[in-house]
Amino acid sequence: MKYTVSIEIALPQEKVAQLLADPAHMPKWLRGLVLHEPLNGTHGQVGTKSRVVMQMGQQKMECTETITRLEPTNLHGIPRASVVHFDREIVGNGMWNAARERLIEAGPEKTLWESENEYRFSSLPLRLVGPFMRGAFRKQSRQHMLDFKAFAEQGTDVRETKG
Repeated sequence: MKYTVSIEIALPQEKVAQLLADPAHMPKWLRGLVLHEPLNGTHGQVGTKSRVVMQMGQQKMECTETITRLEPTNLHGIPRASVVHFDREIVGNGMWNAARERLIEAGPEKTLWESENEYRFSSLPLRLVGPFMRGAFRKQSRQHMLDFKAFAEQGTDVRETKG
């Protein structure tokens, strides 16, 4: 299952990249995040594996995230017209996900965030329901992007909002 979602953020590309990469900000916009801790390496650096725990309603999901690409590696002084790439693989119980994030300069104070996602399911129950869940996965990805936009542009913290 593959899909791509995108959103425009009213901030410069470098600021968006730095906010996305800062682990201290993740709980403020990543709805349902319980834990994100590196198991090896440095947060956000290529090759780093992290334990991620998410809570959605009554369901708790634990997975391992591996950073597979970060370009440029230094998110300060990003050259104009560059595209920032931040790719990761996430492996959980019965599923694998590759997320390829791109931050594209859309103007002096605008950034286009494109998120391309691919899911593969190895457990029989997930393989059976996965094709029917495409809309739900896409909606959740879009919600995370909307939450990040609200955090980046207005300082909104998802932990302080209802819904």
